[in-house]
Amino acid sequence: LAKYPEIKTLMGPDPHLKWIVSGMVFVQLLACYLVKDLSWKWIFFWAYGFGGCINHSLTLAIHDISHNVAFGNKQAKWNRWFAVFANLPIGIPYSASFKKYHIDHHRYLGGDSLDVDIPTDFEGWFFCTPLRKLLWLFLQPLFYSLRPLYVNPKAITQMEVFNALVQFSVDLIIYNLWGLKPVIYLIAGTFLCLGLHPISGHFIAEHYMFLKGYETYSYYGPLNWLTFNVGYHMEHHDFPSIPGCRLPMVKKIAAEYYDNLPHHRSWIRVLWDFVFDDSIGPYSRVKRLCKLAKES
Repeated sequence: LAKYPEIKTLMGPDPHLKWIVSGMVFVQLLACYLVKDLSWKWIFFWAYGFGGCINHSLTLAIHDISHNVAFGNKQAKWNRWFAVFANLPIGIPYSASFKKYHIDHHRYLGGDSLDVDIPTDFEGWFFCTPLRKLLWLFLQPLFYSLRPLYVNPKAITQMEVFNALVQFSVDLIIYNLWGLKPVIYLIAGTFLCLGLHPISGHFIAEHYMFLKGYETYSYYGPLNWLTFNVGYHMEHHDFPSIPGCRLPMVKKIAAEYYDNLPHHRSWIRVLWDFVFDDSIGPYSRVKRLCKLAKES
């Protein structure tokens, strides 16, 4: 910032985010109507190939919204409520809990018992062969949702209760309008595309140590177009208040700080290497003991 103060002008809300997210939510509601009479095989086909991609993208929109980039820091509550709205096609309440833990991920990156993005010792020990790592990738949504309850349990907040009530109410409305298949379409899409799917390569690409000494990596490939530029992850951790749409400008302005860092070009390659490279697995994370962890 001292060398490139113009980066400060990139901070602040993205005026287009709320419209893009709203469009994605309504596309999924339309899809619920369209799939209501399909056979089950087509329900799962479209859940994996279409709806789940939108849902995964919405989880990354919620990631951006958790940093208040939809309405700005002065309208923090608006961001929380809008995240609940963005959550609707995902099928299960997610946004409020994500916000609660994601701040710790930035503040205590790799912190033992604080950063719940770090796999547990059991995950590292058990999922150590190609077949087991493949299973671990498929089950990622379960580990990401259940791990916080084991690693760093926190009291349920009012926003989490609100998130759950709104989510399950909308699920029930969809069920009453169009039956069970649209609800399964939404939830199955979320589970499948947060698991073994090309877009899910970002979970591994972001912080798994493919090269010793580097714990955060960016990805500069085409799937950034579908994921709110979550691939610009080094830039995001440097400037979490800059919305995803402007992160490429950070790299362009301060190219000397990013161009020579190791990075990824393919999330599919990331997944392949994770499964078949014996030197990479759930243990391939930097894990540190933070001061707060010592005190607790």
